[in-house]
Amino acid sequence: MKTVIVLLACAATASAQNGPSPPVTLVHPAGPTSPPIVITLTDALQRAKQNEPQFLAAVADAAVAHEDSVQARAARLPSFSDSTQYIGNQASTPNGLKTGRFVSMDGVNMYREWVQAHQELSPGTLMGTSVRRATAAEAAAQARLEIAQRGLVVTVTRAYYTFISAQRKYATAQQAADQAQRFLTIAQQQEQLGQVARADVVKAEISFRQQQQAFNDALLAMDNSHLALAVLLFPTFDQNFSVVDDMQSARTLPPFGDVRAMAERDNPDLRAANQLLAAADAEVRLSKGAFYPSVVVDAFYGIEANEFALHSAPSADPDLGVLPNLGYAVTVNLTVPIWDWGTMRSKLRQSQVRQRQAKVTLSQTQRQLVSSLYSLYNEALTARAAMDSSRRSAELAAESLRLTTLRYQAGESTALEMVDAQNTNVQTRNAADDAESRYQVAIAELQTLTGSF
Repeated sequence: MKTVIVLLACAATASAQNGPSPPVTLVHPAGPTSPPIVITLTDALQRAKQNEPQFLAAVADAAVAHEDSVQARAARLPSFSDSTQYIGNQASTPNGLKTGRFVSMDGVNMYREWVQAHQELSPGTLMGTSVRRATAAEAAAQARLEIAQRGLVVTVTRAYYTFISAQRKYATAQQAADQAQRFLTIAQQQEQLGQVARADVVKAEISFRQQQQAFNDALLAMDNSHLALAVLLFPTFDQNFSVVDDMQSARTLPPFGDVRAMAERDNPDLRAANQLLAAADAEVRLSKGAFYPSVVVDAFYGIEANEFALHSAPSADPDLGVLPNLGYAVTVNLTVPIWDWGTMRSKLRQSQVRQRQAKVTLSQTQRQLVSSLYSLYNEALTARAAMDSSRRSAELAAESLRLTTLRYQAGESTALEMVDAQNTNVQTRNAADDAESRYQVAIAELQTLTGSF
């Protein structure tokens, strides 16, 4: 025992000569000197929606799917176009009628000015299969967008409250370092009065150095969480902001019956799986429709004459005099598929494979929803209980530290009790901060299944 005391005393003497290590000064990017902007969780979510790549990709996919739906609806309607043509005919005679070349022409020059109406009549067009497929795909894209939005809420919430928790731990570490410094001062004073042994001073200085290192680590953790949040919130890197600490205003957890009803009514994963199955069903019907005949109708109205005019004399028979050039023509084309080397049947099998996979995905999504609902709700319940318990433990640890400090000053407690009280105070406060952050994130994760409540 005497040997241990001598070694501790030697260590304390050496450390006293070297002096306590100064706090670490972290390196930060150069930034503006203006006051930092204050960001709430709602502000953070709005900013992240404008910058987060995966969410913006989901927004783009939903916009593309909407345009596909617009195009599918338009494809069922007749299309109108206007064309202007000039056709020059090679001929060995002035009027080009006796050479046998380009016999469809009735003159050296031909002008066409047509307005064309085009309509395709196929099983898919008549039954609106393409429209239903595009509509289902659009609904699925909107559901995936909602999934991405709720996932972004979890990401931002976790980063936001991680930063707040790191700030609190930094404040706790700073307070613990100050308390360790005061304990060291008290121990040194008590030693000078001959009331405590040298070992108490050694123990106090060791505790102080440990708390100082913990303070440096807490500073680093806070800075890293600040950097991570800045990447989410700003299009250009900017650390000139602070956040509102609202962890103590925890949201109330609804009863499980209400949560289950919300999940059944407004779950985007289930909605997306249903819509993907509807799109797969429409794809199968569209593939089957390719086996049936299709009709294409083209109607033309305009000019097809030897002069670009409303009235002219025909070159083939100028004796008829000047005649009107405006007229119309209609072509109806019936296409009956006969043989395509199995291409259409292969496409049908492809669509049926996708349909079976969509059914499996829907079934899996339904089972996963039930499992995740129970799991995330139980996590929220446990996190809430841990938060309440940790808050009470932190209050008791602070009171224990205060009483132990008074007892040590009165000579009624040991240095080991003092150090243990300090460490317990730090651990319980950090645990309380982690529990509050955990509950906020648990609520956000539960809302990915239910929507906001």
